[in-house]
Amino acid sequence: MSALTVGHDPELSWDDLVRFWEEMEWPEGSRVEIIEGIITVSPAPAYRHNVIAERIQRRLYSVIPEDWGIFQTLAVAVPSRLGMLIPDLVVAPVLENPEADTYVPAGLAELVVEVTSKSNARHDRISKPAAYATAGIPLHLLVDRWAPEGPTATLYGEPKGDVYRPLSVAKFGEPLKIPAPFDITVDTGEFPMS
Repeated sequence: MSALTVGHDPELSWDDLVRFWEEMEWPEGSRVEIIEGIITVSPAPAYRHNVIAERIQRRLYSVIPEDWGIFQTLAVAVPSRLGMLIPDLVVAPVLENPEADTYVPAGLAELVVEVTSKSNARHDRISKPAAYATAGIPLHLLVDRWAPEGPTATLYGEPKGDVYRPLSVAKFGEPLKIPAPFDITVDTGEFPMS
């Protein structure tokens, strides 16, 4: 099943768009995001997709501070890019009193991880990284099972404007180093190929 977009009034303000996103009844189990001002509904990720996220999450738990969390369904808000994005993993401090119950400001994240799905690879490769960079998220890991040159994991950092600099690239099977504050190596050989 492919992602679908939901029509809405383009004149809606950011607050109205977020309210629509929060209050609408969406299909159970789907991932609903606002990407560049367009509400996008995607099916739940496939098993292999989840295995990749789980392998990364397992490695991250061994190195994050006690007051940080690794979140799988946490929305991050990037109002300047009209984005309410749900990365596969968000590493961020645990908030005592969040401003909203359904999302956090993207700038709180230390790392976001996206694992591409065939149906929404363009968003994962282009639209979402631009929003994450704009928000100043220090590190973005893109695990692209569907990359034209073969399955690849790319770590991005040093955001400037809406662009990241690629810090390292690993073909599946090669190690990928994630620098401080994490200082871990991810074994992409543990990732399912397709």
